[in-house]
Amino acid sequence: MRKFTPLVVNEWLKMSKKKSFIVPYALIAAGIAGMLYMMHAFSQETLGFLDFASMAIARNGLGQMTTLLVIICTAGIVAKEHSLGTIKLLLIRSQSRSRILASKYVAVLLFTLSLFVFSLAVALLGGGLVYGFGSASVQGISWSEVLTNTLYSFIYTVVYVTITFLASILTRSTGATIGIGMFLVVLEELVVALLSRYAFAKYLIFANADLSVYLNGNPPMPGMTLTFSSVVIAAYLVLFLAVSFVTFKKRDVA
Repeated sequence: MRKFTPLVVNEWLKMSKKKSFIVPYALIAAGIAGMLYMMHAFSQETLGFLDFASMAIARNGLGQMTTLLVIICTAGIVAKEHSLGTIKLLLIRSQSRSRILASKYVAVLLFTLSLFVFSLAVALLGGGLVYGFGSASVQGISWSEVLTNTLYSFIYTVVYVTITFLASILTRSTGATIGIGMFLVVLEELVVALLSRYAFAKYLIFANADLSVYLNGNPPMPGMTLTFSSVVIAAYLVLFLAVSFVTFKKRDVA
């Protein structure tokens, strides 16, 4: 762990030193501000700040936007090392390839987590300023439900970020990686709708990635439960990461 932590810190510093690092945070803040204005100006619905935060952080709120931002910002974490030729300098260190790749993945997860923490904080603050901090929830939303919604949106994003991470290693192209990630996110619902008639569809990652559907008791397909989807997600993540590490370790970078 003592040797691994500096690698993660190094990856985080490389990400944070980019001029574009602050852009996703600014876009999320702007998106929440815009959502607040639209709801306050044109909606007659009475809300508490927890109600607004729960809607804003959800996948159908700004959750999917956050997913796309993470994909765009982290797609080149491996691919750019190849295109710039810096991967050779990275691999001549005493650290193993697996440890180097793991540090990159952990840095991506930390970046993703930071965006969701920031989104939740801004949504709670904005909701409180507009709707007041006196009434936490008009619709009966509790703190645990808000945090659960945030967790499910985070897991949803981690699924697609992991797929993008794998694509970055396989293609070694930032553009192709971003294209693949965004293509899958945008067409996810269409794929599920087209294949929902088949029994095997419930085992697809696209049908299980969004755990928030279980908050309302509406599984995507009959026979699916929160536990089932959680197991499917875990199995796919292990598979994606296994392929990523095996490919990265065996690929010639000379």
